[in-house]
Amino acid sequence: MLTVPNNARPALLATLLLLGTSVAAPASPIITVSWRDKPPYHYLENGMPLGFLLERTQAIFAAAGIATRLAPEPQKRIWANFSHGATNYCSFSWYRLPEREAVSQYTLPISIDPPHSVLVSAAALDRVKSHSTLATLLADQQLTLGVVDGVSYGPELDAMIAHSANQIMRRTVDTTSMMRMLSVGRASFMLVDREDWEYVHRREPILRSTTRLDFPDMPPGLKRYIVCSRDISPQVMEKINQAITATGGAVRSSHGAEDERKGHQHP
Repeated sequence: MLTVPNNARPALLATLLLLGTSVAAPASPIITVSWRDKPPYHYLENGMPLGFLLERTQAIFAAAGIATRLAPEPQKRIWANFSHGATNYCSFSWYRLPEREAVSQYTLPISIDPPHSVLVSAAALDRVKSHSTLATLLADQQLTLGVVDGVSYGPELDAMIAHSANQIMRRTVDTTSMMRMLSVGRASFMLVDREDWEYVHRREPILRSTTRLDFPDMPPGLKRYIVCSRDISPQVMEKINQAITATGGAVRSSHGAEDERKGHQHP
């Protein structure tokens, strides 16, 4: 092997450039893309990552030409990573909230949710159905609202929950576990994502005792985004945004499209 003295290397590099020989640039770092368990958006099944928003996000990064490594993590850990200055780090399927914008940067939206629904226990169904609006439902002191701790239902619903007159049962569990608690009467009702409900209801017979209701004053569904750590360059963020646009922009879920065609009805 030919050894080139250090003092001769600049001249050799200049000669290579003059001859048109390319010198390889350092490879771009692999970006870690974290995600929480939220079927059917993104979840593990038999160790395999699945879900329509996970697939969409993978397609976006592929279209942008960015190498990624998937890392399923709990929600609180994901946001702790952003708060503690994680590098080469992104996550996806998040609502836009001021406290999150303070520790991360947002892409263009990748999807739009349908409005939330209200999931009701069998024991509370008659009382919940006596309310024609979400506002009066949240003012009923006799009902218990189940809330998944550590998640956001969107800025408007978060504020409504904070000022609710209901008794609040707040638990650090996933949404499916909260649905199970509701089915055995631990709470009167909860707010539920329609995609979550459709997925879980088909797979858990115990939830057939619950009823999903829609209210006319439910806030509209929110947009979901990819979020990235502050060290990701503007050039890389622009590549991701261009890929989002090229792959369809903020797509609507199938249930959201169906709701728009039929209109929202309270039974």
